[in-house]
Amino acid sequence: MSPRSARSGTRFAGRRLSPIRAVSTVAAALAAGAVAVGAAITPFLPTDVAAANDHRWFAGYYDVTLEDGEKLARSNLADSAGGVVLAFVVAADEHDCTPTWGKAYGLDDAAGRFELDRRVARLVGEGRPVAVSFGGAVNTELAVACTDTDDLVGAYRDVVDRYGVDTIDLDIEGDTLSDTAASTRRAEAIAALQQERAADDRVLTVWLTLPVAPDGLTSEGLALVEDMLDAGVEIAGVNAMTMNYGSGGTASLIDLSTGALDATAAQLRETWTARDLALPPGGVWSMLGATPMIGRNDVPGEVFSTDDARALNAFATERGMARLSMWSINRDRTCGSNYVYTGVVSNECSGVEQVGERFADLLAEGYVSPATATAAPRTPGVPDDPETSPYPIWTSTTYYSAGVTVVWNGSVYISKWWNEDGAAPDDPSLDAAASAWTYLGPVLATDHPFTLPTLPEGTYPGWDPATLYDQGDRVMWEGTGYEARWWSQGKRPDRSVLDRDYSPWKVLTEP
Repeated sequence: MSPRSARSGTRFAGRRLSPIRAVSTVAAALAAGAVAVGAAITPFLPTDVAAANDHRWFAGYYDVTLEDGEKLARSNLADSAGGVVLAFVVAADEHDCTPTWGKAYGLDDAAGRFELDRRVARLVGEGRPVAVSFGGAVNTELAVACTDTDDLVGAYRDVVDRYGVDTIDLDIEGDTLSDTAASTRRAEAIAALQQERAADDRVLTVWLTLPVAPDGLTSEGLALVEDMLDAGVEIAGVNAMTMNYGSGGTASLIDLSTGALDATAAQLRETWTARDLALPPGGVWSMLGATPMIGRNDVPGEVFSTDDARALNAFATERGMARLSMWSINRDRTCGSNYVYTGVVSNECSGVEQVGERFADLLAEGYVSPATATAAPRTPGVPDDPETSPYPIWTSTTYYSAGVTVVWNGSVYISKWWNEDGAAPDDPSLDAAASAWTYLGPVLATDHPFTLPTLPEGTYPGWDPATLYDQGDRVMWEGTGYEARWWSQGKRPDRSVLDRDYSPWKVLTEP
């Protein structure tokens, strides 16, 4: 799996998705019958599949670097079945240990531009699995950039504490897998962070997401698992990237994947046994996960279909696998008719006809319990206070343009279309499609009061209701600057804060 490539302008042009991993090696293995060997390995079935099933979970990967503020009202972050694995946190630069989202956004940027903190708080409050994934196929992984172990611990800590998560996913692939110094630092840092949190009666659940060939984990991937164990890290599980095998479509992806998972299970059992480590009550399968790349894969000819999703779910259920995921939630839709590059992998659609089905629903079957599928009960708290609210308080007497954010009953909503005198954002009689509002998440303790940008007194003339204003004219109103978008008279400038469509004014952020 991979995060975005380098950014251009204010929006990425596209992602260089996962490079084909060791295609020639895998192809040779296929030719030598490695698939048959992997599939023939006798799986180590869990000693108590029922017990393992109690701890199963599904969470699709969500590429945070594809975000922008304009998508908030129609964001699918909270719409997917199960939970979410947020991807990918990497270093700000090759030698900069600061954690970022794919080098595109700092943590504060993500909070301000597209409300990531608030939306994660919503998922956590609803009891849905939420994990943060570090690494990916491109950019600089934190353990590579952070050459001091204490700095690396601090970088990990900053992320997990900020988002209030207790599960992390270490997606290690490509050249990073062979960086032995980084592997040592990573293992030491994760072990230290686990011990630190345990001292505070908190947990840090650690999953390793690694590439697999038809015959299981690569030697480098297996060595990384061993490094973690030898450093004292408590590994919750290993998530196999069941994708991009290099077969070119000559073999079934589901057959390749199930064979790879059987082989990986055997490798992990042997590794735990060699270190005299006890497996979980559900056996080795209760610490295994699988993440396919839905739809069209990076390797030409390799396609993971909705039927493959059903088959993988059935296999995982039979074995008692702990986790299923997918790359990615962003892609879980049929490509639109205007997307004419049918042979090119897209970041935002699967490349296959899904006939109204979602991969997340198919893979999550049996992996999402009713307790995590529904929101925890919430009741209105104290009255909303305009002096402390992070956004204006909603009222039925105000006009709202699409994309305007408001607060109502301790929750934050964003408008999907222009509306006025409509139902309250939390009106229970309206379903999500009918409501003019999208729920983003709760008001947070870390929120700052909403304020408009101000300019020095006298920067522009004060607005006068009797004056005729032309396009480009600038005025001041209660300390804020405004610029005329078209001819107007008697139209108060501050209406433009919430009604961006019909107000003749726009807010100025600088002189």
